[in-house]
Amino acid sequence: MKVLVPVKRVVDAYVKVRVKSDGSGVETNNIKMSMNPFDEIAVEQAVRLREAGTATEVVAVTIGPQQAQEQLRTALAMGVDRAMHIEADAGVEPLAVAKILSAVCDQESPDLVLLGKQAIDDDSNQTGQMLAALRGWPQGTSISKLEPGDGTVTVTREVDGGLESLELPMPAIATVDLRLNEPRYPKLPNIMKAKKKPIEQSTTADLGVDITPRLKQVKVEEPPARAGGVKVSSVDELIDKLRNEAKVIQ
Repeated sequence: MKVLVPVKRVVDAYVKVRVKSDGSGVETNNIKMSMNPFDEIAVEQAVRLREAGTATEVVAVTIGPQQAQEQLRTALAMGVDRAMHIEADAGVEPLAVAKILSAVCDQESPDLVLLGKQAIDDDSNQTGQMLAALRGWPQGTSISKLEPGDGTVTVTREVDGGLESLELPMPAIATVDLRLNEPRYPKLPNIMKAKKKPIEQSTTADLGVDITPRLKQVKVEEPPARAGGVKVSSVDELIDKLRNEAKVIQ
């Protein structure tokens, strides 16, 4: 079984995001960048499948500028077998990403595509679903458990009523949630080895994919500052404030 794992370069989850002064986006210059945390979970799961003898090869792919190869090096240090870099400007929209990944699937013929359920920068939560639609493959989204079978993969999802299990014939697509596993920290020897491993490079033009934006970002701004809380002396005063100031009750 071959597993394909797309990874994305995002602002590190522990960095406070700042909006640019002109409102055109968020500041990324001189900011620590990392692999999207949900993608780390997908990489970890794929490597575990390979270590268990279920998967024969794990391939990581990223779409972005040259600097995105740093995240591929991290994936290689975690245990990925091969890495692919599709060079493109930052800010490729989910549909374009799905089309690029579909073209990569044509080349690689994976049995399973594992993606993070969403990226922490735009929170779109769309790419996996769009890729499944383009490929016509079965999908399991926001999974918290994965069990490979004979030509199938069984995934467990957390839903409002509890847990839902789905058996998907392969090739299949799954997007992973936080509770699936705890990603490993790459060991120093593996990090050093990953620096020397080759990364396959291509462009969106090589894949024949048009990534022209379909959406226009109008403005990015900070959320309004949160007002301080107040203490009330009685239930009547609380109800009065909820009705007349907050206007959340009639």
